[in-house]
Amino acid sequence: MSTGHSHSAVSPVVPLVIGHRGSCGYRPENTLVSFALAVELGADFVEMDVVPTADGTLVVRHDGELSRTTDVQSRPEFANRRRTATVDGRELTGWFTEDFTVAEIRTLRAVERHAGVRRHSARYDGQPVPTFAETLAWLARLADDAGRPIGVYVEPKHPTYYRSIGLAPERPLIADLRAAGRAHRESPTFVQSFEVDSLHRVAELADVRRVQLMDAWGAPADRPSTPYAQMVTPAGLREIAAYAVGIGPDRGMVLNADGSPTPLVEDAHAAGLFVHPYTFRDENAFLAAANRRGDDPSARGDGVAECEAYLRAGVDGVFTDFVDSAIAARSAWLREKRVAAV
Repeated sequence: MSTGHSHSAVSPVVPLVIGHRGSCGYRPENTLVSFALAVELGADFVEMDVVPTADGTLVVRHDGELSRTTDVQSRPEFANRRRTATVDGRELTGWFTEDFTVAEIRTLRAVERHAGVRRHSARYDGQPVPTFAETLAWLARLADDAGRPIGVYVEPKHPTYYRSIGLAPERPLIADLRAAGRAHRESPTFVQSFEVDSLHRVAELADVRRVQLMDAWGAPADRPSTPYAQMVTPAGLREIAAYAVGIGPDRGMVLNADGSPTPLVEDAHAAGLFVHPYTFRDENAFLAAANRRGDDPSARGDGVAECEAYLRAGVDGVFTDFVDSAIAARSAWLREKRVAAV
């Protein structure tokens, strides 16, 4: 399995399976055990998010606000750190990584974000919060044990906000990647962001492959006058191709509600960009009506069928909370392709 995209074609030989925050359908997100399970289940890449501490170390958390994914609320020694901040125009109240040193972060323990839905995952609460450098070293050991390369897909969260408080994430991000031997184009590494200027800053620091994330609505925090709807036009995609190798759209931008494809994949490929939509989850609450099983929104439906529909639409990889389901969908898609070729 190749963990990179060919220079001569937009798509790899087969679509990539990207473990979203590890395999967080089964383990608390952005923890070493989640990443290890993703690799064990066969992920080509693992995806993670990084945010800075007060002393500038990048730690692996999706949110800079810590109350949903750590035990900080139950720690009396940090009760006075609770405050309100405005991040990308949104007011949040809680505990923020920029108010903690990395030594203090190391005392916290990760918890399952969706404990009500993923009770099986919550059994693994209590994991440490890793730094980005520790995670890269961990993945190198996992790759050695697996005897295959493991790709890294990393998103520095809210770069405009962190830059405004003197904690711009791009330089420490590249420093950690460089120390791990990953800050070059040949490495199985992607740096992704919803913000355009952050990707340009990354490009100034290293020739690492970059991916433009896109939401189904709104606009990048750093370019509020350029909505994502404009960025997904053929002209917008050509502009993205000048600084990125691919796009990571909300999956609702790839298929319509009736299951028919939008023009996005075809237009992105025409611009020379690959397409890695997010996020595939197996619970009924996240599935199209045809793939739900029963009435319980937290019960597992047919996530394999859901994912396979996107592979048929021509996407080049998928971000998934359930790596095993995406692997099964890819296997079914490949069998279908072989039969069609006979």
